[in-house]
Amino acid sequence: MVIERYLQGPGPVYERVREGGRRLPPGVTFVDSWVDIALDRCWQVMDADGEEALREWMDAWRDLVAFEVVPVVSSQEAARRAPG
Repeated sequence: MVIERYLQGPGPVYERVREGGRRLPPGVTFVDSWVDIALDRCWQVMDADGEEALREWMDAWRDLVAFEVVPVVSSQEAARRAPG
């Protein structure tokens, strides 16, 4: 899960996406996203082959976005891993 905070508001982010897409490097796949109603933050589920590929994507957006990365698993996987 990637949590984005827009540094200059959502306008410049959406403008860049319209002009050139998400700019995903090989090994990074966009799954889905949700944006808060104030248009300040975006939660994105991304699938990445590794940290290096994800870091490459984030570096291309750091001028407009502050990132927090939270590794997650599916609910089914969590239930499998849970003790008991």
